[in-house]
Amino acid sequence: MAFVRRPDSISAEEGSTRFVHDKRPAFACFLAGSAALVFAACVPKDKYDAALADAQSVHAQLAASSDREKAKDAEIANLRQGLSDAQADVQQRDQKLSDLSTSDHNLQAQLDEGTAINAKLRGELERLGKNVDAMLQEKGTLSHALDDAKVRLEELRKAQAAAEARAQLFQQLVQKLKKMIDAGQLKVATRAGRLVIQLPNDVLFDSGQTAIKPVGKEALAQLAKVLVTIRGRAFQVGGHTDNVPILTARFPSNWELSTARAVEVVKLLITQGEDPHVLSAAGYGEFDPVATNDSSEGRAKNRRIELTLQPNLDELVAAPVVK
Repeated sequence: MAFVRRPDSISAEEGSTRFVHDKRPAFACFLAGSAALVFAACVPKDKYDAALADAQSVHAQLAASSDREKAKDAEIANLRQGLSDAQADVQQRDQKLSDLSTSDHNLQAQLDEGTAINAKLRGELERLGKNVDAMLQEKGTLSHALDDAKVRLEELRKAQAAAEARAQLFQQLVQKLKKMIDAGQLKVATRAGRLVIQLPNDVLFDSGQTAIKPVGKEALAQLAKVLVTIRGRAFQVGGHTDNVPILTARFPSNWELSTARAVEVVKLLITQGEDPHVLSAAGYGEFDPVATNDSSEGRAKNRRIELTLQPNLDELVAAPVVK
């Protein structure tokens, strides 16, 4: 037990009060010790030991309770930390959801804007009288038409090349037959896009006859020398008459007369060296005139032999199909 020395200047009453305030723990220990002595002196030992054991048990329970309280406090602290972490996760999730919501909103806004622009463009096209579906169909039609135009253009190019070749051949024939043209023995012309060499009947035949006159043979011989220089081309020899009818046992009509004259010319050209594979004969009678039959001059022009240059198959241009 501890005591504090009281100063002399302090009265006994003050000292007693000071002692009570300053020495409370020591006094409490003194009382406890005294009470224990008194209790021990007054209580049997076995009861004292039982009471002491109870006190120790209570003390142990208090200690255990204190430990449990500390464990609970630690658990509460852990729970609070877990709650804090969970709240942080929730906040992070909410932020992500907010970001996703914002992104989704932006995408929806872009989609709405694109839809609005598309609708506006379609409306503008329709306003201008252009339907989108019709345009797509028209595109397919135009594509098909373009392909057809390309094919047609290629055919026209071939036709142009053939026409240029005929024009060149025409110039060559004119140059080679210039003397005969100047002498009035024949003419070189184009009819229906074809090159034609015309020989008047008066040079070749007498009226109503198919025998070639000497002057006609000479003219055909000179013509044959030029024709043999033209390779890879065919000629049709056509006989033509005026509209004056003929009625004989040999020639019931101008058909027979015109055809017979064409055959005679073919035969003579072959004797002069022309290839028979490139020659043919035809009779037109009076049904393919080049002049009127109302005058003697016109009838004289219609009585003629024509050598027509036949076009090659690759020069023929297909006519456009009308649908």
